[in-house]
Amino acid sequence: MKCIVIDDEELPRVVLRQLIENIPDLQLEGTFNSPLQAIRFLNQNEDVQLIFLDVNMPGFSGFDFIQTLKTMPAVILVTADKEHAITAFEYENVVDYLLKPVQKERFQIAVQKALKLARKEKKLREVYQKESAENAENEQLYVQSEKRLIKIDIEDIKIIEAKGNFILIKTTNGNHITYSSLKKIESKLPQESFMRVHRSYLINFKKIVDIEDNSVLIGKEVVPISRRFKPQLMERLNRL
Repeated sequence: MKCIVIDDEELPRVVLRQLIENIPDLQLEGTFNSPLQAIRFLNQNEDVQLIFLDVNMPGFSGFDFIQTLKTMPAVILVTADKEHAITAFEYENVVDYLLKPVQKERFQIAVQKALKLARKEKKLREVYQKESAENAENEQLYVQSEKRLIKIDIEDIKIIEAKGNFILIKTTNGNHITYSSLKKIESKLPQESFMRVHRSYLINFKKIVDIEDNSVLIGKEVVPISRRFKPQLMERLNRL
């Protein structure tokens, strides 16, 4: 975890540097004697994840510093005043606070809190990225047509019709024929949007215009509904 130290006094900076160097999971990127220097550095180094921040600095306190940046890494406050502890936790990114002079054992506890939080956030990002990738994949379908792989947005599909060993995919942007079966393509489509209404037809449920007797209107095309699938279709309708 990349970190920096901000303190207007040299001795606390030296102490924190030594403590940080003994933690393999921490990588010190710099020490600063003023918040303004640190702000310039952070604007050019967005990968800093942790700041050891002095509270009492002349003209620009640690709390002023926290309020200045739009995005803020995790912060461990360093202060000689116990009263600042209450104010510290009003800020979501403040992980812990250390009283001066900083003790090794207490420093390690604070760092472990920051590392635990970073691991949790990393895991959440990975889950989000994985879900985003899966959702992106689920929004598109690639079909082989005339020696080409064609990308089709699933939401644009209106009707899929079986034609022997081939299927005809009708979309809002055109039609595509590919070698496949209804069963196979049905397994690739989201069930909340698509359903079988006939042994030869799959329809996009969201594209239904109206239903009359044993047929359904999708756009301007009429698709037959078989007796076998009609009850399922009627159950899915949000009827008054």
